[in-house]
Amino acid sequence: MLFANVMKTILVTGGCGFIGSNFIRLLCAESEWHIVNLDKLTYAGNLENLAGLPKNRVRFVRGDICDQVLIGKILKEEKPWAVLNFAAESHVDRSILDADPFLHTNVGGVLALLEAVRANPVDRFLHISTDEVYGDKEGKSPSTEESPLLPSSPYAATKAAADLVCFSYQRTHGLPIMITRSSNNYGPYQFPEKLVPLLIRNGVNGLDLPVYGDGKQIREWLYVEDNCRAIFDVLTKGKVGSIYNIGTGEERANLDVVHAICEAIAERCSTDSKQIRERIRSVTDRPGHDRRYAIDSSKIRTEIGWQPRTDFASGLYRTVEWYVSHADWVAHVTSGEYRNYYEAVYDRAWGKGMRNTF
Repeated sequence: MLFANVMKTILVTGGCGFIGSNFIRLLCAESEWHIVNLDKLTYAGNLENLAGLPKNRVRFVRGDICDQVLIGKILKEEKPWAVLNFAAESHVDRSILDADPFLHTNVGGVLALLEAVRANPVDRFLHISTDEVYGDKEGKSPSTEESPLLPSSPYAATKAAADLVCFSYQRTHGLPIMITRSSNNYGPYQFPEKLVPLLIRNGVNGLDLPVYGDGKQIREWLYVEDNCRAIFDVLTKGKVGSIYNIGTGEERANLDVVHAICEAIAERCSTDSKQIRERIRSVTDRPGHDRRYAIDSSKIRTEIGWQPRTDFASGLYRTVEWYVSHADWVAHVTSGEYRNYYEAVYDRAWGKGMRNTF
């Protein structure tokens, strides 16, 4: 149990999304905390992600983090000990097609949250960021928490901007800011636009497996439950005013990840992995695609004592198992608008006029 004998109330924004829903599930399983979940329920936010959780532990409020009045109302009513901001437009490809929603939510929404907290103080404000704010690390040393921010994509730029706004509010207004920056997450409840769930869905359904460019882009892969435990450790043990990188320290080329997904699908579904690999196809690379992300996560390991628990092979198999066992969930979230997105990115090769596809 994380904190079985401690009762706290926290406000989680974006709790119906991928990492947010996994975090709430972890808290419900391993603590007695009360959670207020504020989520706008955009395409990637799904109440089904929290199905089965006790309603007396999780209060759901549908709303936008840009709505400062609503946030202030929640803070007055619930008086949470902490605010955790998971809410964000999070996919690089979508930010290339249309950056407006990213600026609105990832920067404007964070500003609204900070203003609401300034008027209704809490003990902790934990903002969930990304290793992408450090930019391309090809030929460079892994980023520490002190490394400069050099974001490449519109998505990463908005996350970097939000990080800076957060710390400006700490310096100017004394808010208790903390930030985590994690490497690529994978696991249950991830919307199938990201690499791992996209390829699992396609691999299981006999579709092509699209890979950007030569597939040699380098990433670290972190099982989402390990990230959620790290976030909880930062919230309860970290220092206010600090940034914590969260990663495994293990780097993999995207193409190696794709091959591992093929093997995991073949094992789970008792099929020939060679036949799945034959459907791998190279597609036009993402504009401005970073070749390598790499972070130094020694600070959270030495200062807080966190370590990842899940190795890549077992985490990947658990992820494949979840998606195969939740085919109805996958079918539901990939209906309608998802097809337009898929064609815009993978079938039309970043053609002009795609900004208003959605």
